[in-house]
Amino acid sequence: MKVVVHAGVAHSDDGRLLDLLKANTQVLGQWNVAYRGFSTYKNYFRTALDSFENRQSIQRAREEFLKQIPNYGNFDRLILSTPRFIGEIETAIMDGQFYPLAGQRIACLVEIFEGFEVELFIGLRNPGSFIPRALMSQPESQRQRILRQTDLSCLSWLAMIDNIRDLAPNVNFTVWSNEDTPLVWGDIARAMAGLPENAVLSEEYSLLSSLVSGTGKQEIQNLMQKKSAPCDPSLRSELSRIFDEYAMPDAIEEELDLEGWSDEIVSAFTELYEQDLAMLEAMPDIKFLRP
Repeated sequence: MKVVVHAGVAHSDDGRLLDLLKANTQVLGQWNVAYRGFSTYKNYFRTALDSFENRQSIQRAREEFLKQIPNYGNFDRLILSTPRFIGEIETAIMDGQFYPLAGQRIACLVEIFEGFEVELFIGLRNPGSFIPRALMSQPESQRQRILRQTDLSCLSWLAMIDNIRDLAPNVNFTVWSNEDTPLVWGDIARAMAGLPENAVLSEEYSLLSSLVSGTGKQEIQNLMQKKSAPCDPSLRSELSRIFDEYAMPDAIEEELDLEGWSDEIVSAFTELYEQDLAMLEAMPDIKFLRP
C-alpha cells in the first residue's frame, strides 16, 4: 500500500479536498483508494510527531498504524489529509522560518510508514497573505514575540522544502500554488489517488464555480455539457478564461487584519513568491501542478 500525505499548508485547503474525495468515494473505491482526515492524525500520529525524538512514541505510532491495515482491506493507496502533519499552526512561523520542524516530522512519518512508499503533497500559499493569517491565528503574546524575533521579509517556502528534502529524501514530492487550486483541484485529487489524468471526478469544478459570478457559473455548466476530458487543453484554457473574467473579488480577496500590512508589502511578497514557484517547478525531483 502507498501512503499519500496531504500536509497543507494551513489556510490553504480548509478541508475542501476531503469534501472532493468524499464526493467521489465510489470512484476511489473502484481504484482501491481510501482516505482519512484529521481524526486519524489525532488518534494515531500526533503524539509521535509532537515528540519525534521519543523512540517509544514513534514505535507506538507504527504499531497502531499497522493494526489499522486490515481495516483498509485491499486498498492500494491511503490518503491522509491535514496540514498538521508538517506542524501545528503555532510552529508555522518559528525560528525565522516557515514550519522549521516540517523535515523532522515528515522523516518521523517515513519511519512510522517503513515498508510503505510515501508521497507528500503540499499546496503553498503566497506569503503576502499567509503570514498575516498565520500571525493572527496566534495568541497576542506569541504574535508579538514572532514579530520581534523574525525578519518577515526573509521568509520563503524554499527553506521548508529543502528541509523536507534533506531529512526525507526518498519521499515523492508534489506541490502547487494555492492560488491555482480552483483550476487544478481535480488534478490534485487525481494525482493523490493515482487516477488517470482523464478520469472524471464529481464536483471537481464546484470550487471554481463558487468563486465566479452567475455568468461564469453558466459558462462552466455549458462547458461541462460538452463532456470534454479534464486534461483537454481547450477545456483548461476556457476554465482559466472564465476564472480571469468572472472571479468575484469578494470571493478571492480577503482582509489581511494585521497592523501595518499594506498592499505594497503583499506585492513585494508576491514577486518573490512567483520566483520561488518558478524555482520549484524547475526542480527535477518535485512534481509541480500548474493549470
